[in-house]
Amino acid sequence: MDTANAKVDTGSNTEKDPEEWTTGGEPMTGAQASYLKTLCEETGQPFDDTLSKADASILIDKLRAESDRVKSAG
Repeated sequence: MDTANAKVDTGSNTEKDPEEWTTGGEPMTGAQASYLKTLCEETGQPFDDTLSKADASILIDKLRAESDRVKSAG
């Protein structure tokens, strides 16, 4: 088995930096937008529906750390 093959060795790509995503420049997904909008409401941050997938992921991580609901669940 070829361990260098990314489809076989899934552990190598599971924590890839969003800045390095090949599709990171595409518009955020519907799921990202929905979750991000909720987090923005909970943290009092403005929601920007024009973010890319990568930027949305970065902001989601940041706002999750600030959200009282997420902090109390973890």
